[in-house]
Amino acid sequence: MSTKQIHVFISHSWSYSGHYDTLSDWIFGRNWSAGQASLDLRDFSVPRNDPVHKANNDAQLKQALFDQISRSHVIVIPTGMYASYSKWIQKEIEGSQGYRKPILAVNPWGAQRTSSVVSSAAAKLVGWNADSVVGGIWELYKQ
Repeated sequence: MSTKQIHVFISHSWSYSGHYDTLSDWIFGRNWSAGQASLDLRDFSVPRNDPVHKANNDAQLKQALFDQISRSHVIVIPTGMYASYSKWIQKEIEGSQGYRKPILAVNPWGAQRTSSVVSSAAAKLVGWNADSVVGGIWELYKQ
């Protein structure tokens, strides 16, 4: 069985960190495999305690986010409506597109409205469950 190391960046808004926490637990909290491949999913997100948040200005923060995105294989973004109004999520989408990193949009469970900004930028859209999310990451990684 071969091992595939996949770098995953999960986008988030700190005002809605519950989605990030759930996705992080699903993706990095279990051992995953796909066919004969063992998946070694690595977290390239920017968590709350990351020193990136101490950037002196928006330009430094943007560069730090883009550095993480550039080293990632797949970008995961929840489609909650807050994503439509977050300047940082919009910048992460721009960085993903600039570095040609595929975006996996995840519809939060029970969401009545979702962000068309995220879904229109996504290479793939999945529902709110661990198997769909990791399956989507694997599919986009293989492309």
